[in-house]
Amino acid sequence: MKFLIIRFSSIGDIVFTTPVVRCLKQQVPDAEVHYLTKFSFHKVIAGNPYVDKFYYLNNDWDLLMHELKQEKYDYIIDLHHNLRTLRIKRTLKVKAFSFNKLNIQKFLLTNFKINLMPDVHIVDRNFETVKSFGVKNDGKGMDYFIPKDEEIKQGDLPHSHSLGYVAIVIGAAHFTKRLPVEKLQKLCASLHHPIVLLGGPDDKAAGDAIAVIDPIKIYNASGKFSINESADLVRKSKLVISHDTGLMHIAAALKKPVIAVWGNTMPLLGVAPYYGNAPVLTTKFEVEKLSCRPCSKIGRDKCPKKHFKCMMLQDVEAIAATAQAWAKELR
Repeated sequence: MKFLIIRFSSIGDIVFTTPVVRCLKQQVPDAEVHYLTKFSFHKVIAGNPYVDKFYYLNNDWDLLMHELKQEKYDYIIDLHHNLRTLRIKRTLKVKAFSFNKLNIQKFLLTNFKINLMPDVHIVDRNFETVKSFGVKNDGKGMDYFIPKDEEIKQGDLPHSHSLGYVAIVIGAAHFTKRLPVEKLQKLCASLHHPIVLLGGPDDKAAGDAIAVIDPIKIYNASGKFSINESADLVRKSKLVISHDTGLMHIAAALKKPVIAVWGNTMPLLGVAPYYGNAPVLTTKFEVEKLSCRPCSKIGRDKCPKKHFKCMMLQDVEAIAATAQAWAKELR
């Protein structure tokens, strides 16, 4: 049987699909698994050995549709479920199984704080799309594969960090998911351990402002490495402190201990670090009993209430104390 799995974005959501990819390939005899995503995210999935062929959405829609038609798929596993995937399903005209995004439940939760969300992670909800084929979650968690040529090299990090470090992910796609710079500065000052700051090019200035408080202890890697090189920095760390962002989920896929710092989003949306049955250290820090949380299912460019209490009230000293204790335990 030939399957087309679709998930266009983003980093974390693509990583969430990897258990389905693995189990479909391993549990369905002679399954041929193809994967369609946006080209901008191709490095997140391209190293996955359970995918037989990749397709990427770039600029030429008509060419992509022509190529997909030639494949003559038996089934589509739609793990994105939006208008664009609807167009693909109508064009290919094969039986499809689509992920339930629970948009009504999310709307009620974020707008009226009525919680009808099931206590089920998105990874497990993804498996609903393949249960007709007898595919079951094997409990092995998520996958992330780093190509050899994208691993960090000796000398990429300062010698002061060669015996171990804590990785702190300072970036996130939306403002309301990120600790303010002054809170991150306090967090790093309170942590008595080498630190590597991770983020994209847009986070470099913030990283510089944090690293300046102790340039020997804190190395700002933001914007210096690719997504897979950053993933390798995560893999080589002792533990990861992260906002709700893609690298947090990559860390979970790599079975790294994660301290998750939650702002306007919440784990009950089904997006907590996911390890399957693996016994990995993980904990969360969130400001409890804020009537405005969650204010969005993905994040906002500014706090709608203008107080940003979900991050401004975070106890960064407690976060640092937890990280310090874990770092000692993980030696």
